[in-house]
Amino acid sequence: MAKKNAKKSKNSSASIARNKRATFDYKFEEKMEAGLSLMGWEVKSIRMGKVNLSESYVFMRDGEAFLFGCTIAPLNTASTHVVCDPMRSRKLLLKRKELDKLQGLVDRKGYSIVPISMYWQKGAWVKIEIGLGKGKKEHDKRDDTKDREWQIEKARTMKKAVRGE
Repeated sequence: MAKKNAKKSKNSSASIARNKRATFDYKFEEKMEAGLSLMGWEVKSIRMGKVNLSESYVFMRDGEAFLFGCTIAPLNTASTHVVCDPMRSRKLLLKRKELDKLQGLVDRKGYSIVPISMYWQKGAWVKIEIGLGKGKKEHDKRDDTKDREWQIEKARTMKKAVRGE
């Protein structure tokens, strides 16, 4: 029992950053996990929570995937002798089979690759969850909002019915 509770609290604190706008703008068909190639000052900044995923995306170049637009603000104390570029493109660490699959879907079917969240794996490794999906149209966004509001309203009525109000 104690192990389950400890595991839950560990996972909730493992989250670094979330791209909330991504689920609003895209309908994801598939999600996958990728590692990130980072420099030392970037890891220190990530530990301090100085990450922004909101305007970032993933692009393919020469058979490799890169994260672009992710801002990692440098710390003054961590990067005294290194020239820091907070907006540099960072290489995603994926297996060749996964890279080929992503490349094929992006080229043939017009999918977009968007970062969804960044988190710690086993306390030491920075991982990023990327989603493979298509952009939503305005009417799709309205339908999603309508469905979400209906689910909330339905839950409220069921709660009142159970109480007998």
